[in-house]
Amino acid sequence: MTKLLLALALVLTSVHLAPTSAAAQNGPLRIEITDGVIEPLPYAVPDFVAENAGANQIAQDIARVVAADLSGTGLFREIPEEAFISTITNFASPVQFADWKAINAQALISGAVSVDGSGNIAVKFRVYDVFAGQELGNGLRFRGTQDGWRRMAHKVADAVYSRITGESGYFDSRVVYVSETGPKNDRKKRLAIMDYDGANLKFLTDSNNIVLAPRFSPSGDRVLYTSYETGFPRVFVLDIGSVTRRVLEAQTGDMTFAPRFSPDGLDVVFSVTDGGNTDIYRMNIASGKRTRLTSAPSIETAPSFSPEGSKIVFESDRSGTQQLYVMNANGGEAQRISFGQGRYGTPVWSPRGDLIAFTKQNKGRFHIGVMRTDGSEERLLTASFLDEGPTWSPNGRVIMFTRETQGANGAASLYSVDVSGRNLKPVRTQGGGSDPSWSPLQQ
Repeated sequence: MTKLLLALALVLTSVHLAPTSAAAQNGPLRIEITDGVIEPLPYAVPDFVAENAGANQIAQDIARVVAADLSGTGLFREIPEEAFISTITNFASPVQFADWKAINAQALISGAVSVDGSGNIAVKFRVYDVFAGQELGNGLRFRGTQDGWRRMAHKVADAVYSRITGESGYFDSRVVYVSETGPKNDRKKRLAIMDYDGANLKFLTDSNNIVLAPRFSPSGDRVLYTSYETGFPRVFVLDIGSVTRRVLEAQTGDMTFAPRFSPDGLDVVFSVTDGGNTDIYRMNIASGKRTRLTSAPSIETAPSFSPEGSKIVFESDRSGTQQLYVMNANGGEAQRISFGQGRYGTPVWSPRGDLIAFTKQNKGRFHIGVMRTDGSEERLLTASFLDEGPTWSPNGRVIMFTRETQGANGAASLYSVDVSGRNLKPVRTQGGGSDPSWSPLQQ
């Protein structure tokens, strides 16, 4: 592992621990964590080289998206072009490391784009550790259509992020959410899907019926959600490619809601209200066979599988207040894991398996927080009038959620925050947005 890779890897594995500078190393690649603040690593991304005339604009656009992805993490700081001493006009030319070192660029990303006779593009890139004077890994090359240039840019950014941090990225992913328009007392809601950064927006339903809580399948090709289309809350399955939907079968009961896929995509867990009692059920999608997982007079809802599929975390008021519980994926005795003050809800298991994100309401404020899967080491990441509904990035590093403002004109929007509590920022959407669900990395 190079010094550059090691330095950032140490930072990323220690952000949930007590802030310390001990993880940093002396020297040009040092990154300090003080009160949860990391000094971003300076890097340079010159415009990618256009290897033929048709590639000029795409080469610039791809470099800008790569820079936006990396800087948006809060772990990296782009050095502006005005500071450059060297330029890169040929992808194959030797790198003048002294020039990049002089402007304190610790990482350098160079790339090139070409357009072939069919109009398809090829993107290649390299990542350099400037102070070590060497390349990080081997260069990569992606090919695709011109329409898919943003995906290729995200793939480049994912590869760069992985080279430097030692973790997988999350840029080549999508978010499905509830798009909201209109006044608060007559709000229209419909499902929308977009790239993780808000680009390529597409609506999946109209606004004739209220929709809630969309959830991606593990393969990213389907979405579960709750709709009032039939007059009562019912769970629907939507195929993203064909934009066709159907009611999930075998949903006997007054209301069904809060669905989520199992990690293998074969089963669905959801809540059923029947005769005034709400419990959690598991259903095999192919056979329609349904199994009741909880049986209590309290409200049991918001189930979420652990990544390997053996456990389910859910919320229940069986203790008299809304708390979090964990049970086996096939039901059985549940263990309470939340014991702090206030009410807990909407738990979501991290794709890493080590943390559970949740919504907490306490003393008139809402928070997004995380805790270990046994309920220990609870940390609150946000605080506002109303924060709720967390969803994890594919690499378990970032949490996206809904933030709603107070008052008669209050509106919902999407925000994201690093799992360390750093880098809180709004997510770009067209109009209001709520109930985000982050997809896995695209294949």
